[in-house]
Amino acid sequence: MNSKERVIAALTHQQPDRVPTGENQVDGSIVEQVIGHPTLYSSGWREFEALWSGQRDALVADYGTTHVEMARALRWDYVRVPAVPPAGAHPRPKMTGPNSWVDATGREVTVNPDVGSLAVRSSTPDMTIFELPDPAAPYEIDPTQLEALRHVVDALGDSHFIIARSPVDGTFPWEDTVGMEEFLVRMITDPAFVHRAIDAYVSRSLVWIEAMLGAGADAVMTTDDYSDNRGPVMGAARFREFILPGLRRQCELIHDLGGYFIKHTDGSTWEILDDFVDIGIDGWHGIQPAIGMDFKRLKQQYHGRLCLFGGVDCETLINGPQERAREQVRYAIEHAGPGGGLVITTSNVLQPGTQLDCYQAMRQAVDDYGR
Repeated sequence: MNSKERVIAALTHQQPDRVPTGENQVDGSIVEQVIGHPTLYSSGWREFEALWSGQRDALVADYGTTHVEMARALRWDYVRVPAVPPAGAHPRPKMTGPNSWVDATGREVTVNPDVGSLAVRSSTPDMTIFELPDPAAPYEIDPTQLEALRHVVDALGDSHFIIARSPVDGTFPWEDTVGMEEFLVRMITDPAFVHRAIDAYVSRSLVWIEAMLGAGADAVMTTDDYSDNRGPVMGAARFREFILPGLRRQCELIHDLGGYFIKHTDGSTWEILDDFVDIGIDGWHGIQPAIGMDFKRLKQQYHGRLCLFGGVDCETLINGPQERAREQVRYAIEHAGPGGGLVITTSNVLQPGTQLDCYQAMRQAVDDYGR
């Protein structure tokens, strides 16, 4: 089997020749150790500075070539590729601090440069339902935002399984609206606002899904998180009322277009995994063994119905030791590998502070135990 065949076998619950593996994203410091040269990919604050200083094309080129280099160097079977900034100028925004600025919507955005390039809005508006986007309004994306995806598809599409990460999930759009706490409150006090917000942003996500699959991706991953370590933050009943219909729309479109749907959400998801299966989600990423998401139990409950993407906690790769990483791989493969339905990866991404030797031990364990 080649890598693409291996992942498809896992997703369709057939026994591959080896349990497949891959990663969603890797901290830039780890990337540079692996490929042996500088890159702007996942480089944290350097990405923003490059974009604002007119190096957009160099940044996008690094996103394309680095995904290919990493997949080959670490023998990944799947590669996840995000959308990139559109072509054109990206002038420096109005800065409000050394690592914060005001975005195009007038909201302040803050980045912690020590933990990657995750930009978080530190202020939210008091938005009314009339200020939400019209779900029926035309929505277009800039095709240049798919340049990295097209590069990876051209280089690896015949041999590897390509997952596109949609920049718009839409099923839980608190960040685009009123912030998480207020969005959860409005599920009780203003359900019409929540329904309209989800309808509007899921409609936008469908445009991205169609474009990304049209660019050659095999699958689409959406990444809104629904749970903390205790369970769904809105409760299972409100998850089904508000969020599940949007997930169903996404899943149906992806399948109609011949793709696979892989949903990322970490935390404790026991209460909603049956819903994932009921609407036909193919794979679930974000599995955290450390909080009780046990691969033995998951396999017993979802064998043949849901492909599990995970195996190793991010904390294990940061804190070590290597033997712990190998043991987590062995456990996941022993209990969830037979008959397909398992892709070994971390519980989220290779975060800042990850020890490369721990990740290499994890990757070697896939070869040692996964055949």
